[in-house]
Amino acid sequence: MSLVAGHGPLSSRRAGWFVPPVEGSPTFVEPHPRRVRGIRDGVSVIDTERALLVHREGRPLSYAFPVDAVGDVAAKPVAEAPGYVEVPWDAMEAWTEEGRRLVHYPPNPYHRVDCRPTRRRLTVTVAGVTLVDTDDTVVVFETALAPRLYVDPRHVRTDLLRATDTSSYCNYKGEATYWAAVVGDRRVPDVGWSYRDPLPESEQIRGFLSFESPEADVAADLPAQTLR
Repeated sequence: MSLVAGHGPLSSRRAGWFVPPVEGSPTFVEPHPRRVRGIRDGVSVIDTERALLVHREGRPLSYAFPVDAVGDVAAKPVAEAPGYVEVPWDAMEAWTEEGRRLVHYPPNPYHRVDCRPTRRRLTVTVAGVTLVDTDDTVVVFETALAPRLYVDPRHVRTDLLRATDTSSYCNYKGEATYWAAVVGDRRVPDVGWSYRDPLPESEQIRGFLSFESPEADVAADLPAQTLR
């Protein structure tokens, strides 16, 4: 994901450059010596420490397994790794890596989440009412994604926020809860989100809020994205 996504080093839109140049969008395959299990009907039908990670541009990061590790599970050969096969993610009820349950895709060893206290200002306005106006924020730098500002709820008009049924999951931050802004008769759905119980690498933004919506005025003092 991170090597080949966004402006990663193996993306066709890479932000940096190689010397000498690397042309095109190569596939990168590497050993992944962690215990990976695929669980179906409550049974570990895949259980191996010999998986590979396959990084391809335009596709989610995927595991490749030795043929003898998948048994009778439907799989297809991996052209870049003879003797290995790829198993569709939804062929299993659950996937785990060591002690962590995974969602959507394998975690990427090149993906980082860095949370840094900062004095970058965030202002959020809905229907002429200010929900946030502070420079006491945390900036989150996450590989292959644009930086974002998060703010402690004590700096937010939380009396104007209502939890919605929307949720999302990130293998690096955890499950996000989304919030609507209600200002008079105006309701802006999913204007912000927060992580009530984040994964360890994102502990610094526990309960903090971030905002984005075409129906709100959000101004965040973020670093300029300079690309070659």
